[in-house]
Amino acid sequence: MIDRLEKEVDMLERHLQVLRMVIENEPIGIVKMSNETGYPHHKVRYSLRVLEEENLIEPSSQGAITTEQTQEFVDDLDEKVDQTIEKLEGMKIDDAAEVES
Repeated sequence: MIDRLEKEVDMLERHLQVLRMVIENEPIGIVKMSNETGYPHHKVRYSLRVLEEENLIEPSSQGAITTEQTQEFVDDLDEKVDQTIEKLEGMKIDDAAEVES
């Protein structure tokens, strides 16, 4: 059950790392991102596609670039991550709670 969440978090981390690279190095291409992150080309390409579908980046002839929506997303990101962490913290089962056999 928790494995799926871990995989989603890993994928989100990759998407955000790719977005960060675009923000810091735009325009930037798949090969450079793959070389710098160590992610295979197909994973970088998938992350770029997801980010493009979310209108956070767009392709250009020189590589991926940010959009008008990127800054707003980045501004809201920390708060959304904090809210998610808070929700996950609330899901913990206390050490004091013992599971009855």
